[in-house]
Order: sequence, then C-alpha cells, then structure tokens
Amino acid sequence: MSPSRWRSLAGILATAVLLGLYARGGLAWGLGFVALVPWLLALNTDTTALRMLANGALMSIAFAAAVFYWFGAAIGAYTGVGAPTAMVVLLVFAPLLQPQFIAFALVRQWAGRRYGPALRALAAASAWVACEWLVPKMLGDTLGHGLFPSAVLRQVGDLGGATGITVLLLLVNEAVALAIERRDRGMRVLLRPLALGAFIVVCMAGYGMARRAALQVPAVDDAPTLRVGMVQASITDYERLRKEIGAYAVVRRVLDTHYSLSWSAIRDHGADVLLWSETVYPTTFGSPRSEDGAALDREIQGFVDAAGVPLVFGTYDRDGQGEYNAAAFLEPGKGLLGVYRKTHPFPLTEYVPRWLDGPRLRSWLPWTGSWRPGNGARVLPLRSADGREVNVMPLICLDDVHSDLAIDGARLGAQAIVGISNDSWFTEYPVGARLHLAVAAFRSIETRLPQVRVTTNGLSAIIDDTGEVLASTSIGDQAVLTAFVSARDPSPTLMVRWGDWVGRAGAAFLLALAALAAWQAVRRRAVAVPEVEAAIEVVVLTPFWRALTGALRLCAGVGLVWLAFDMLARIGLQIQSLSQLRLFAGAVLAPAVVAWAIERAFVARLCVTGSLLVLDQRRQRIELPVESIAALRPWRIPLPGSGVDVRLVAGPWWTRSLALTRPHALQRMLAATGTPIRLEGRFAIGWADLAQTRADAHRRRLDPPLVKFALFPLLLALVAFRLHQVIAFGGTFGEYYSYGLGAYLTGLLIWWASWSIGLMLFAAVLRIAIETIAVLVIALRSTHAAALRDALEWLGRLAFYLGVPAWLAWRLLSTG
Repeated sequence: MSPSRWRSLAGILATAVLLGLYARGGLAWGLGFVALVPWLLALNTDTTALRMLANGALMSIAFAAAVFYWFGAAIGAYTGVGAPTAMVVLLVFAPLLQPQFIAFALVRQWAGRRYGPALRALAAASAWVACEWLVPKMLGDTLGHGLFPSAVLRQVGDLGGATGITVLLLLVNEAVALAIERRDRGMRVLLRPLALGAFIVVCMAGYGMARRAALQVPAVDDAPTLRVGMVQASITDYERLRKEIGAYAVVRRVLDTHYSLSWSAIRDHGADVLLWSETVYPTTFGSPRSEDGAALDREIQGFVDAAGVPLVFGTYDRDGQGEYNAAAFLEPGKGLLGVYRKTHPFPLTEYVPRWLDGPRLRSWLPWTGSWRPGNGARVLPLRSADGREVNVMPLICLDDVHSDLAIDGARLGAQAIVGISNDSWFTEYPVGARLHLAVAAFRSIETRLPQVRVTTNGLSAIIDDTGEVLASTSIGDQAVLTAFVSARDPSPTLMVRWGDWVGRAGAAFLLALAALAAWQAVRRRAVAVPEVEAAIEVVVLTPFWRALTGALRLCAGVGLVWLAFDMLARIGLQIQSLSQLRLFAGAVLAPAVVAWAIERAFVARLCVTGSLLVLDQRRQRIELPVESIAALRPWRIPLPGSGVDVRLVAGPWWTRSLALTRPHALQRMLAATGTPIRLEGRFAIGWADLAQTRADAHRRRLDPPLVKFALFPLLLALVAFRLHQVIAFGGTFGEYYSYGLGAYLTGLLIWWASWSIGLMLFAAVLRIAIETIAVLVIALRSTHAAALRDALEWLGRLAFYLGVPAWLAWRLLSTG
C-alpha cells in the first residue's frame, strides 16, 4: 500500500476516534471544532473522484463504528439476531445511513479545483447539510448535536438549528486544516485561517451569551402555570411479561403501578396534570377490542375523574386506515379531549411503507409492526380544575428528532412541548438515551419552548427554553418528576419563521454553484491580461463634499435599517401604513437622491494624455502631471463609495479625492506613462482588490438600481396587487370602480413601494453576505478572489431575480 493511502487511513481512523469521544458529550464537546481535521488533511492528498468516493465511504463506516456501535448492539438485542450480526449489517449499510461523508468529499474536491479553499469549504459544508436534508437520518443525528453540552454555544440553534451549528463546526475544522496545510508559508499565512476560525467561535459565544442572558430574565407577566407530574414506572419488555403472566395481567400491572405513582404525584407534589410515557396502555383506547378492554378504558377515565386532573398518556388509536401510536388527552368529567397520532413511527419496527410491505418482508422481519404515520403537528390544551390552561404540542419518541414538526407546533400556538417516549431499548446502552435527550432538547432551543419529557424507564427530563436540562431521572429508576409549564408565547425565532432552512439553503447554494460552473464552462472565457483603458469615470470631491455625500449615504443606510426594525416590530417585513412610506421617502430615498445628485455634479472623465492626468468635468478641466503623483491611497471607509486619495511628490495630499470603482484600472493607466504609482496604506492592495473585483463583476443590464429597485419590483407588485384587487374588491379594477382612480393608483403605489423596500432589504442582506465572504477571501490572499467574487455576484442575482419570483409563486400556490 502506498504511503498516501496509509495517510488516508490514518486520517480516517484519527477522525473516527475523535468523533467517538466528541459524541460521548461532557467536556469533549470542544473536539467538534478539530475532530475532522485529520480526515480533511487526508482528503487534500487524494486527487481523483474515485479516491474521494472510497475515502468518504470508509469515513462513514468508521464513523458508524465509533459513534453508533451501541445502536447496532441495541438493534441486535431488539430483533434477536445478536449484536455481532447487527453490527455487521450496520457497517455494511453505513455509506447509505451516513451519506453526508461521501457528498462532502466529492463536492469538496470539485469546488476546490475551481474556486480555492474558501468556496471549497462553503460548498462542502453545503453538501453535508443538503445531503442530511435530502436523506433524513434514522436518528436525526447531525454533527451539531455534539455541541449540546456547551450551554452558551448551543444557543445559536435558534438561528439555524443543530444543522446550522454543523455548518459552523465544518467551517472551523476547514480553517484549522488550512492553517496546518500552510504552516510552512510563515506565521502570517498560518494565522489568517486560524483567526477566521476563532472569529466564528467568538461570534457563536457572543450570540449565545447575549441570548442566554435575555432568556434568563424573570418574566414580569403573571401567566397561568401548571404543575406537571411525570410518571416513570420503569416497566419494560412487555413481550416477555406477556409470555410469563398474560396480556391482561401485563396491562393490570402497568396501570396499577402508574395509578400508585400518580396518586403520589398529586398528593406529595401537587400535580395539576399527569403525564405517562409512550404506549403505556398497549391497546386501543376509546375503541376497545374486547369487554375487558372496554372495562379498562372506563377504569382509566374513572381514575382521571377521581383524581380531578387531566392525563396525557401513550396508547393506540385506530381508524379505517389502520392503527396509530398515539397520545390521548383525558379530562376529568369530560372524557377524551383529543388524540395526537405519532407522525414519524420508527421504520421497519413500527412502520413499513405500503410499497415495501408484504408477506415475504414479514417473514424476514417478524418483529415489524403495522402502525400508520400520523398527519402532522397538533396543539392541545392542558386545563387544571380551576381553569388554568396551557397549550402544548405532543411529540412521541422519534417525532422529537425532526425539527419541522416542532416548528409547525410552535406556529400553531404551542406554549410548551410534551414529549413521551419508550427508550427501554437503551437500558443497556445509556449513550443512546443521552443522545436522544440532547436531540430532543434542541427542539426547545429552536422554538424557545420549554419541554417536559417522560420515558418508560429514563431519561425523563425537564428542559427549559435554553435547552438546559433542569432535572432528569436515571435509567431504571421508578420515579415521579415534577415540572412547571406556563402559558407564555415566546417571540418567534428565526427557525420558527423560516423553518429548518439550512439544509434547503445548502442545496440551493450547490444548485446555483453547479449552474454557474456549467455556464462558465459553456462560455469558456479565458482569463485575459487586463488592458489599459483609455478613460474611466470618477467623481472629484473636495473634503467637504465627500463628507457631505458620505453622510447622506450613511443616513440612507441607517434609515433603511430603522425602517426594517419598524416593519418587524409591527407585523413582519410588510408596509402597514403611509407613515412608513414617509419614513422611507424622508430617511432613505431623499438622502440617496441628494447624494446621487452631488456625485453627478462632480463627475469627471479621467484619462492620461502624454504625461498628464486629465480630469474633464462639465465646466472645468484639471490637469495634473503624472510625475508629480507619489502614491494612491484607497479609502479605508468606503463612503460615499470606494475611492482613492492622491499623495503628491512634494509631500501633501492633493486637495481633491477621487471616488471611483476601479482603482487598479487607474493604477494601470498611470503606469503606462512609464511612472509606476504604488498603492500605499495598511491593507491598501486588499481594499483596492475588493473594489476592483466588485466593479469587474458588475453587469450593466442587471445591477443598476433603477432595474433592481424600480422596474423589477413593479412587475412583482402588479402580480400581488391584482391578486389583492380580486380578493378584496372582486376584480382587477374593483377598487377603481368602487373608490375612483385616485384610490386605485394610491393602492398600486403602496404595493409598488412595499415591494421596492422589501427588495432593497433583501439586496442589502445579500450584499452583506457577499462582501463578508469577499473580504475574507481577499484577507486569505486567495488567487481565486476574482472568480469567487463573480460566482457570488451571480448567485446573488439568481437569488434576487429568480428566487424572489419563485418564492412569490410558491406563496400564491400554497395559499390557493
């Protein structure tokens, strides 16, 4: 075996060991930022797609062995095939169960050949999370879950969920690997990626501390609060007990134990609500199969009536389609309030798709159940005897590994999460129970809903809105755990607003990147040597006019941010009043128009004639000997835009500054006279590169403000305005017929302005993202900065000109 292959295997094994330690939790959570580094360094030595495919497949196998060894053993015990056989099956199917390693390796190599390390890292991270979104994991695991022990860093989960944390971990690992790879190029080259990785961690910590502090502020309102008593009876292995004492006796033992512990919860802990675990009543409640079943149904209802408290418990439900794993809500004196049906039954144990089911499969897998999946999130009330009420969202076992289900419940008005689970198959493998608890806790972080979670024999837990486990039982304990839940409505998080968006965004990013690569391949445009231009357009500004124009531009930007906050504080990113339009006109539009007018007044055509730099303005001509120029200094503060100051050979700065978008073009024009002019100042080349790449990526037909913020919004506004007219007034010209032309045109103007403002805000977000990535790439001195800038600009245009109409079409179709 060649040395490179030995290095690849060593890298895979080292990463597997580190990930195994990372998954165990505790203080090992810090390994998440470096665990992938050995494997990344090994990937850098492989050059072919086939080697990358093999490397990714081997990494998935090593990962399954190091992190999910307990799962194979647990499945082997559950099915009766034995731990060794189940483990072999797990490893054989690991590339299918953990395909993100393969997708990551292949996309990383593809992007690295075209765009350099920065975009390589972004594309590979996008491939990882997109793969996890497209091919959901059986246990819902992702790399970000391992950061759960960090009470501060996990708070980032309300922005992008555990998947978002995965992206950040991957980027930090890439930064560390890049620093190691470039360690021989000097300390400054080594520190740049390390500084970027540290910046990501510092931002996570800063956000986490601020968010955690805000959430821990005591509530000032007197919201109704209920005391929930969770009963963990620790009766497991129903099948064995059925064989020993019979089905009825098993149900009798289970119910009697729960009655006893429940009376203790009411008497000793003052419980207002009782919560029992999943399938604690292992038959259909409300539709009994026998007279004994009907008697047990009446007995449970009689207990609830006697106790005077509502009960939520795991049972079965059925209809014409089949049976369901369910949670029943009983109220004293009223009976069955409602039933939630488990949305995600466990595949090949609880549920088999119809297309796969059949006698042959049942003969191969005799343990397979026949439950049907439920129909999604449901919110039901818990009511105390004195009228206090809290709206809760039930989740059963595997439901709590799916972000979308918890998010849907939060959108329906849930004020707390009620989790019930049967984790008895983790009895001999507590690492599995801890992972399940951590994954469930992320649902509280993402939605900021507190959670009470009861399991058959541990780990039952109380989880607050920061994901903190306030109290929990141990595995095997017979116990009562009491928690408080209040009727408070948290502010919607970004996850609740956008859903589990990170995986979708990663897939969209990769599709756009692939489309861009295909487009560039078709064009096959060779990189040409930059030509010396005959003339460029500049704005000649004195210090006063530059300060005034910059202040106006800054005012317009601040006004736009203020308007965004004002819109969010009302109902979301929508114009709701004429006062907002006046704010936009006065604080955004007016300063921007005045700044544009000043720049137009001082615009000049710059060219080099002989040994003179010539500035032709409307009413004057300025000539400056090139040999009198000592240096150009790019503006560090890009207001009113990018530009340069001119330092003269005599020493002082020229009394005028030049606002221009292409500093390198000016430098080439001056150098063509035989007098090369240098750029001076700290990071001068970087600032000039940033401005030049932005200008080179500009497209006259797509990027002008008139097109982006006037014509394009008008097209979208016309579609939305017509729909509004049909809905509100019964026809396209309904408002015109009812209230006249003035009201009709005013309504159209408001819709137009609303779309224009919304697109300005969206463009601002895109611009911040593009410029941030461009700055980082230039800081890393990447030779692919220009190509990356062009790629980012095209991705931004795709999101702007295609993404927004697609979003509008989706909203219209989903509404219809």
